[in-house]
Amino acid sequence: MRRIFTILAAASALTLGMGAAQPAQADFAVVNNENEFRALVQGRELRRFAVRLQVHDDGTISGRGFGRQVTGDWGWQGRYFCRTLEWGSGGDPDNCQLVLRDGDTLRFISDQGQGDSADFRLR
Repeated sequence: MRRIFTILAAASALTLGMGAAQPAQADFAVVNNENEFRALVQGRELRRFAVRLQVHDDGTISGRGFGRQVTGDWGWQGRYFCRTLEWGSGGDPDNCQLVLRDGDTLRFISDQGQGDSADFRLR
């Protein structure tokens, strides 16, 4: 996932450089539990520059990222969304992430809220 976060960070820098605004951290609220998270993502797509993902009720993740198929598994542990991802010939081991919400934007912060972040729009 670090590789995809690196790609996503580069995409974010490109997007920000083109004048797109990113919501301020203060506008985000923590998604506190699995039920709240499921209600947000059920039947919706998570979108970000060149990435479209779905988080399914059966504990799987599917979609596409930068032209490659993305698959994975997820679960909720305590306050964190924990997932593995595979795409193309690469992948990312399990990582538990803090999830924040501002309207239809979810921010995932890796390493239990201590690492890189990626914002996704709910569609």
